[in-house]
Amino acid sequence: MKKVLIANRGEIALRIARACADYGVASVAVYADADADALHVRAADEAYGLDGQKPADTYLNIGKLLEVARRSGADAVHPGYGFLSESAAFAQAVIDAGMVWIGPPPAAIESLGDKVQARRIAAQVGAPMAAGTAEPVQDASQVLDFAREHGLPIAIKAAFGGGGRGIKVAWRMEEVEDLYASAVREAVAAFGRGECFLEKFLDRPRHVEVQVLADAHGKVVVLGTRDCSLQRRNQKLVEEAPAPFLSDAQRERLHQAAHDICKAAGYVSAGTVEFLLSADGTLSFLEVNTRLQVEHPVTEETTGVDLVIEQLRIADGLPLALDATPAPRCHAFEFRINAEDPGRGFLPTPGPVRRFDPPSGPGVRLDSGVASGSTVPGAFDSMMAKLIVTGATREQALARARRALREFHVEGVATVLPFHRAVIEHEDFAGGQALRVHTRWIETDFAEPLAAAVRVVPEPDAGLTRMAMEIDGKRVMLGLPAALLRGLPAPGGADARQEEDAPAQDPDAVAAPVAGTVQAWKVQDGAQVAQGELLAVMEAMKMEMPVHAPRAGTVRIAAQVGSFVAAGAPLARMA
Repeated sequence: MKKVLIANRGEIALRIARACADYGVASVAVYADADADALHVRAADEAYGLDGQKPADTYLNIGKLLEVARRSGADAVHPGYGFLSESAAFAQAVIDAGMVWIGPPPAAIESLGDKVQARRIAAQVGAPMAAGTAEPVQDASQVLDFAREHGLPIAIKAAFGGGGRGIKVAWRMEEVEDLYASAVREAVAAFGRGECFLEKFLDRPRHVEVQVLADAHGKVVVLGTRDCSLQRRNQKLVEEAPAPFLSDAQRERLHQAAHDICKAAGYVSAGTVEFLLSADGTLSFLEVNTRLQVEHPVTEETTGVDLVIEQLRIADGLPLALDATPAPRCHAFEFRINAEDPGRGFLPTPGPVRRFDPPSGPGVRLDSGVASGSTVPGAFDSMMAKLIVTGATREQALARARRALREFHVEGVATVLPFHRAVIEHEDFAGGQALRVHTRWIETDFAEPLAAAVRVVPEPDAGLTRMAMEIDGKRVMLGLPAALLRGLPAPGGADARQEEDAPAQDPDAVAAPVAGTVQAWKVQDGAQVAQGELLAVMEAMKMEMPVHAPRAGTVRIAAQVGSFVAAGAPLARMA
């Protein structure tokens, strides 16, 4: 390959652009309007706009991505993670267009991306597994039947999901129907398909995963384990490698099962096989992520293997240089730096980054998609950067992490840094005898009071205003930042920056907690509700958020399902 189109954004797009430079191939970036001046755009050799604001119009638009590839002369595509990275249709479209797909074959994506089919493959090779449905369920009644047979809690999972989205855990029979509907809705929004299957949920489990590399010559090599148990809403916040406090037998079982699953599926490229580990030592296969993981840097640090360059080498047809699992050379932690307010239930806080001052020093690596002056758009994921800290031992890595987190300063948007600083001191996580955190630890066990960040009114997402221009007789489209145009005088001499005075706060309004889309109303217009009753569900930055009644009264709906509302805008009024 000579030139790689990076079909992604943010820190992973920048990470891939750097790997392309190291490998000696050119890179092509793409961008939504809000990302026109993003770091990944500046780092790539070329960059092309996708003419849009929303994921569906930009990073999820296969037609636009292939057209950019054609225009730029790219002969390969790297999807990163998220967006289309686990789309067999996109992989096949790239291959059909005569380009190299830097990832697993479409057939492997199809079989392992379908969580039901992945369970079948795992069962065939003897991987450990909890009870679950062999096929997707058709309606909520089947979910209720499964819960009665196997007992609660149960996990309702998107069959074509990934990244922790499209998963709901039911602990009470009365919430099963609503959670099934929510899982289907979230799966359709995130993956375009709403089929869901069921599993017996292991209470208080650790999340342990295995990194795998496979080449096109049939060789599959395991690179070791990671622990990713610290999660909120099934979204990982802290990861480490190697997974601590495993017995030799457990580690060998994990390695062998991951190897056998990928071998049976005809896997090629980097992939991750995920498992749950219950408190009693029970292991259960979870899923296979047919892509590069967000947390791949901790494996790179512990093994010395550049996983992105290995993906490029494998796509070029080269064999793996590794023959066996390398011994860990250090211990590594990754802290996801998300634009979320942990003091308000990890509420996303898109907006301008006024100051981004990361740490440095021994054992510190930063993979970032923002810098001071960048903007975190509300339409995309909340992750800004990843702080990776290494040490010769887990204890040394923890000590360096405490220092690095103290040094890290971000202003303009709220971040999860206060949570990281608290959890790194918590005995359940940092204790030297065992790891007592689990996948729902934040919701059930973490009791540290974290102050809410000073709330900043979010600015509109940076967009582009496009207009036709003529240069040397040729008509071209010119995109200018909307903020720049707002500074120009409007026709007739009026100041384009003049705005109406902001209306006074409506005491009867049910305000949107964040800029996002109204996914569903849980009450009818005109319904009588009690204080705290669930009114609606919003989606913002790929997460669902409940909206509760601020007081008792009659609900008068103002924002319809599917509409986008700004933070603080009225969703309804209480009469």
